[in-house]
Amino acid sequence: GHDGGTGASTQTSNKNPGIHFELGLAETQQVLVMNGLRDRIVVEVDGQMKTGRDVAIGALLGGEEFGFATAPLVALGCIMMRVCHLNTCPVGVATQDPELRKKFAGQPEHAVNFFFFIAEELREIMAELGFRKVEEMIGRSDRLDFNQAVAHWKAKGLDFSAIFHRPDVGPETATRQIRNQDHGLESVLDYQMLPKLQEAIATGEKVVLEQTITNRNRTTGTIIGSEVSRQYGLKGLPDDTITLKFKGSAGQSFGAFVPNGMTLTLEGDANDYVGKGLSGGKIMVFPSKQSTFVPEDNILIGNVVLYGATSGEAYFRGVAGERFAVRNSGAKAVVEGVGDHGCEYMTGGHVVVLGKTGRNFAAGMSGGTAFIYDPKNEFKANCNPDMVDLETINEDGDIALLEELLGNHVEHTGSTVAKAILKDFDKALNSFVKVMPKDYKRVLTEAQKKMEELNITLEAALYG
Repeated sequence: GHDGGTGASTQTSNKNPGIHFELGLAETQQVLVMNGLRDRIVVEVDGQMKTGRDVAIGALLGGEEFGFATAPLVALGCIMMRVCHLNTCPVGVATQDPELRKKFAGQPEHAVNFFFFIAEELREIMAELGFRKVEEMIGRSDRLDFNQAVAHWKAKGLDFSAIFHRPDVGPETATRQIRNQDHGLESVLDYQMLPKLQEAIATGEKVVLEQTITNRNRTTGTIIGSEVSRQYGLKGLPDDTITLKFKGSAGQSFGAFVPNGMTLTLEGDANDYVGKGLSGGKIMVFPSKQSTFVPEDNILIGNVVLYGATSGEAYFRGVAGERFAVRNSGAKAVVEGVGDHGCEYMTGGHVVVLGKTGRNFAAGMSGGTAFIYDPKNEFKANCNPDMVDLETINEDGDIALLEELLGNHVEHTGSTVAKAILKDFDKALNSFVKVMPKDYKRVLTEAQKKMEELNITLEAALYG
């Protein structure tokens, strides 16, 4: 919707960034119906829906599911301060501060009551139009009356016929979903591998499986990971219990959500969303041994890699696309270059970039750390300084962590870049830039002071 966006959005981003849901919905419905595809697809519509009238319009234009975000959030107490990313929400909605969270007065019943009102208004409109079920309304754009709007002096000369057009199809062509889509899940790569891994999942005995992969194989590893999580929960399995070695080009979401105990290696390249939601597993991607290109100068993995990762490790011998490690909250990663918006909204974890970054690095980054290898002093111009400071690496903990991650990168991918850095590590340290969120540093400093005070208090109690 044209007024969409979360409360964290700036005013300029929150107004008019998109189009009204009616325009996109009408076009989607018409194209699906004309191509005979509407019968197997559920169309969901959202974008500043606030009333039963909005739902009715959405249904008449072809929507079957309706998404609400801002309105129920307000019903739960949000006052749209647009400080969600600053941990200062005055009503305790978007914050980790325990004192502010005490101010949250929202109850599940508030959201439930809101939707009862939505349903009640929708039911009144349905009765007025003569519909008994929502299913009967879907795609009935002929029941929308726009004469009053067209007659308004502001609307003179506008032609709305394209929005309200109903494709001329026979009764055999469905205008809503009437059957389930066959996604062919039974033939996906995970289900082909799962029988060979059942014993390892049940007993924890280590297993290594080798497999070819193509870009038709999407979310590879996710179904296997779900079996591990279903049996062991958040704990998962011991490290490297299940090792899956692939060769080829992986499709989207390779290794998404894989938990503790799973290790995925890919000799080849991968599409977008590698390691999305990584939850404790390990992922390594490196070029084929037959490839002739220079890894650190070429794209190896796609966009939005490690989106929302919570834990685990990832090592990529090559360059990643845009939005690398967005919303990462705990994973460790090494990569040899990234596109625009790297580490955007990152809240935890550690990222090492052994090459160039695109513009707007660290925008909205409120936690975790990033180490950028920058021998040519080019990084500062590409970093968004609003929430982070750029520092040199001189703390023992940072030095040890960086050396460990580089060593792992060499071991898992054979990276020549990391190998060269480690060869003269003390000298190379001077070329690294540490990206440190300002508030995160302040919190760590305050925690360190409290620990020191507690130690002093404890010593005084013990030894007087």
